[in-house]
This record gives sequence, C-alpha cells and structure tokens, in this order.
Amino acid sequence: MSENLEDDEILIEEDLDNDALANIAQRTWKIAIVDDDEDVHRATEFSLLDVKILNRRLEFIHTYSKAETHQRFAVESDIAVVLLDVVMETEHAGLDLVCFIRDDLKWRDTRIILRTGQPGYAPEEDAIRDYDINDYKTKNELTRKKLLTALTAAIRSYDQLRTIEASRRGLHQIITSSSAFSMQDGIEGFASGVITQIAALCGVPSEGLLCAQCDEALQFDNSFRYSVIASAGHYRNLMNRPIDEIDNPIIRDALRRALSERVSLFQENNMTLYFSGRGKRAIAAFIELPYALTEIDHQLLEIFCFNLGVCLDNLGLVSQLKNYAFRDQLLMLPNRLKFIEQLNSAIDNVTPDQMLVLIDIDDFAEINDVLGHRYGDLLLRAVANRLQQSLGNQVFIARIGGDIFGLLGNTAALVPEKLQALFDAPFIIDDTSHSVSMSMGLVALDSYSQSGADVLKDASIALKRTKSYQRGSHTLYTREMGIEIRERALLMQHLHKAFDAERLFLMYQPQIRLSDRKVIGFEALLRWRTDEGQMIAPTDFIPLAEHSGLIISLGAWVLRTACYTMAQLLEKGHTLDRMAVNVSVIQFRQPDFIELVKRALHDSGLAPRYLELEITESVTMSGTDQFEDALASLKAIGVQIAIDDFGTGFSSLSYLDKLPVDRLKIDRAFVMQIDTVGGPRIAELITQLGKKLGLSVIAEGIETETHFDVLHKMGCEEGQGFLIARPMLDNAIDTWLMNWRQ
Repeated sequence: MSENLEDDEILIEEDLDNDALANIAQRTWKIAIVDDDEDVHRATEFSLLDVKILNRRLEFIHTYSKAETHQRFAVESDIAVVLLDVVMETEHAGLDLVCFIRDDLKWRDTRIILRTGQPGYAPEEDAIRDYDINDYKTKNELTRKKLLTALTAAIRSYDQLRTIEASRRGLHQIITSSSAFSMQDGIEGFASGVITQIAALCGVPSEGLLCAQCDEALQFDNSFRYSVIASAGHYRNLMNRPIDEIDNPIIRDALRRALSERVSLFQENNMTLYFSGRGKRAIAAFIELPYALTEIDHQLLEIFCFNLGVCLDNLGLVSQLKNYAFRDQLLMLPNRLKFIEQLNSAIDNVTPDQMLVLIDIDDFAEINDVLGHRYGDLLLRAVANRLQQSLGNQVFIARIGGDIFGLLGNTAALVPEKLQALFDAPFIIDDTSHSVSMSMGLVALDSYSQSGADVLKDASIALKRTKSYQRGSHTLYTREMGIEIRERALLMQHLHKAFDAERLFLMYQPQIRLSDRKVIGFEALLRWRTDEGQMIAPTDFIPLAEHSGLIISLGAWVLRTACYTMAQLLEKGHTLDRMAVNVSVIQFRQPDFIELVKRALHDSGLAPRYLELEITESVTMSGTDQFEDALASLKAIGVQIAIDDFGTGFSSLSYLDKLPVDRLKIDRAFVMQIDTVGGPRIAELITQLGKKLGLSVIAEGIETETHFDVLHKMGCEEGQGFLIARPMLDNAIDTWLMNWRQ
C-alpha cells in the first residue's frame, strides 16, 4: 500500500514547481466527514492518516447530524470535499444537506461524495435529478485504496475549479451541466445535451456528433458495434448510422480510436472527447474547432468529461429505477404505480367514457400450491399475452399485483361479457389444457375527481364483492358499496381501539333445565359499549374481528375470563354444570388452540368438565381431519362440545354422527317459528335428531311461555332466553341466582 501511495503522490505532484511547493507547504485540504456513526469518522480519518494530495495534508472536520453540520459549515470556508452520509437522523437528512451546501451556502466548487451503509439504498429519481451530487459510494466498497482514489479525484476536481474560477467564463457551464444531463429522458436526450454543452463551453458552433458503445450483450464477432445517437449542424444526416458508414475518414477514425483506446484526442481543427461512467456504456463526441484550444480549455474539458462520467452513471441509475419502479419484472407489464399514474392522467384530462377493470384469476393460490410457482408464472404470462393480443393498444394493461390485472380504456372496449369470453378457451400450459375462471371489479371513471389510487381502491371493493358473492362474474362499483366498506373499516379501527382500551366486556346468560327450571350453567357473551355509551351488536363486530385477525387475541381473553368467572362461581358454592364459550373457525385453526384452552383451565383452576366450547357448523366442515383431531384432544381432557346455531348451516349428517360432541343448540330463528303458522317443525326435527344421535338439545331465544311449553313438550331438555334472564354482568350473577325460583 505504501508503494502505491508514493507512486500516486509522485503522479499528483509532478506538475508543481519548487516555488509552488514552497507556497502551499503549510496549507491543507479541508475534508468534512458528515456521519452519525462515530466508527465511520474514526475509520475514515485513520485510513487517510499522513496522506498528502497535491502536496497538502488533509484537515478533517467532523459533524454528526444535520443540525450540527448547519452550525459548523456556517462558520467554515474552503471545504474541498464533503463525505456525506445519505441517511442520518432522518431518511432525507443527507439530501437536505446537499441543498444547504449548494443553495444556501452557494458552495459550487466543494465536491460532495454521498456514502451509504445500506448496499441496496440509492437516491430516488428526484434526488438524482434535483441535487448536485458528485459521487455516490457504499461504505463497504470504500477500502483505503478506493477511498484515497475517490478523494484524490474529488480534490483534483475541486482544485482545478478553484484555479480557473476567476478567469474562465465556462466554469458555470460545467457545474450546471450535470443537473441538465440528469434531467434528460434517456441516452439520446443526454447525448444531444452533451453536444450543446461542449459547444457552449468552448465557444464554438454546435457542429458535432455523438456515438455510443453497445452493451456487451450485443457484442458481435468479438467486436463492439458503434452508432451515432445524436448529431447537429451539417452532420445531422448521420443520425442512427453505424460509425463504419461515416464517409469522412477523419471523423470515423477519430471516433473508433477514442472508443477503442478509451482516450480523448485533441487536434488543431477538431477534438474527440471520451467519457465513461462505471457502467459498460461509453460515449465519444467529435467536435469541429475553428481554432486550437488552449491549455485552460483542455483542463475545462477534462473536468467536464469527468462530470459526464458521473452523469452517465446517474442516467443508468435513473433508467434502472424507472424500470423497477414502473414495470413488473415477471410479465414486463406496467405495474401498480404506473397504472395509478395512468389513472391520474385519465382523470386530470377528463378523458370521456373511461372504464377501469380489475381481473382476478379465481383459485390462483391453489394453482400455485398444487402445481407449483413455475406453473403459476406460466399461467400469468399466458393470461397477459391473451389480454395484450385481444385488446391491443386500445386498452392500457398492467399487473396490479399477484394474479390481479388492471385494464383502463374506453367503455366500449371493456364490456364485461366480452372480457369473460376471452377466457372461454382454455390455456395451454406445458402441453396441458387449463381452463380459467375470472372475477372482475369495474369502475366507471365518469365524473370522478379522486386520485387514481382512490379509484383503484373502489375497483378493489367491487372485485372483493364479486369474489364473495359471484365468483366468475363481475360487479360494477357503486357509491353505496364505498360507504358500506368505509363504515366497516371505521368500525374495525374503533374495535381495535376498544379492545386496547378495555371497552369490550363479557355478559353471562343463564341456561336452565326445562323440566325443573334448575340453573345448569351460563353462556359467556361478548359485548361492546362505545365511549358514547352506544352498544354495538355482536353480529356487526364479531365478523370484523374475524376478518382482521383480532378474534385470536380477543377469543383468548374471552376464554380466560369466562373460565375465571366459572371458577369463582363454583368456589362460592353454586352448583352448576358448565360455562359455554363460543369459538370461531379462525380460533379453531390456530395450531396452539388446544394449548391455549389447557392454559386457561390451568391458570383459572377450573376443571375441564365445567367448560363447554360452542362451535358453529362452519367449523365442523373446515378441514375434517384437523377438526376431528382437535375435538378428540379436547374431549380427552374432559371439555364439553356443543354445535351452536344448528340447522342454519349445511353440515353433513353422516359426518356429524362421527363427531365427539355433547349437545346441539337450536338457533333462535327456529324458536321464533313456534309463533308462526308453520309452527316448530324444524325445532322438533333438531330435537328428534339429537335424541337419535344420543346428544342433549338446548334452545336459545326463549322469550315467551309458549316457547317454553312447546319446547318442553317436544322433548327439548334445556334452554336460555329473555324469558329466563337477559345477559348480565358477572357481579350480578350471585344476586340473580339467589332470587331465581324464590
């Protein structure tokens, strides 16, 4: 390393005479290290200890935050290089300091090298375009040698700028050109800007042309193909032509030599400048000159070419960011962000008769699970190809995410029935015919004033409605749907807050034996009272809790609380048989559900025989093997099982006969039928079925003496309802039990 440093110092110092060396011997280069990591400061200063560049030692200025940098820089001057951390106390702290340095302090000559410790982090497109940044490095690539190289190049650039600042009118052109190039859209725009900027810098007419080296992927016969990508003046007719087809041998040979030897060439009547960033693309510019350039001109152009190399890197990064930001990499379709941008454009321009359609492949998750992700990707490509071939350029097609495609176009081109017909023919995947069902959500953009993101949300609402009620069909979004969904979302937010604030509580409804009216147990019922005192019906908030996943923690709390309440009632001497607790299908699917029940029993001290879990028919039909194992485990520890709301679902009676359950519960709706013309037919059928299966039967919703008498006579053994008692708080149970039957 020391030998390399000595060689480098000789190279740096060789142009300085003895007088110059004497004049600057005591001067230093100020290097500012701006980073919130103390280790970075120490490591950087240690790496550059005793280093000299252009025969000057380095003087380090250390700051650790945006605020501290503002204060220190306000009293500093002549800082040559700023090694600036991209992310410090905030994500944009580093870029904010770039603004401060360039715009507030007006330090145009100071070199700024951005550094990041996050290998995948890069400035956003607007940062590259709007900020005057000289270099960008990841910290792990800045070894001592590379750090010295980067710093040497930066100081050279700084020194040259400072030296010629007072005498050369083109200096301002050098600084501002970087921003101008970064704003160009693509390499052709960049190239055209280079012609103009070089001509302006040297004070000559724009009579030049540019060419670009192809990527290695396009290499042919072990040689690179070059072509003109920008031209001006009397060379304009050479645009897009290969270099080999240029008739003028002076231009042709100069461009070939500059690109192959990677050097700039200066002749009396022309120059050929070579510049390249760290990527594989190299560019050379041929410029006619009416006079020979001075040494200062050469220095300016060297600096300019150095900056252009950075611009090339930035341009490649911008292109890559755009590609990843707006294009789906699997299907090479526009992605969700680009689709929203297109929606915004259609809304802002008030494009008439525009329709947004979201298309979802039904059961795509199952296709991936059964046939594999490779098969799923092939199917997605096949669907994308058919949409593109069938709809052509008249419809904007994007992949919104997963298996959802977005279509935007004229209403006449997006008729739902015609779109469905596109998928009547099966797809051929790996020589196998695969039929596909599609669900769609549609939104008409007429009179829409919201953002594209809001419109896409509305289309998602319509799509979810289709998936829930009419799979394989379509739903057109209406304002009523939006109101309903947003009210549900608001209610869900309030539900989470209510759980955290302990606004949810349990009430207990007694269950009695109909033959002698003896109290045999209680059912634990979850209730929600808002801060305003309004009671929210369980039918409104329980489905939301299940949908959001809150039912897991909520159900565990209900189970533990009910077990503690039952244990306390038994300790007080009350003779009861059970405490019934409702369990949702989502709870039952949790792998630790059995352990959760065991912990609740153990912690409360309640014997398992006093706990009854009420499950719905939908639970019994969700994953039969898993369900049977779970029921067997619960029965093994002594827990009772009841099937709640029996008769409202579609359970298989043959399957029901095999389940280790203790009790069927007649739904309140069938009890209410006792007062109708049809009478208690279904309630009677359930009662008889229970007897045949050897199960107890309990009815809920007993509100009149007629209900009580009819159910008792038909053989229903147990019941609960308002006639017996309304649900009560735990502190009211003792009093109610003492007063019952007195």
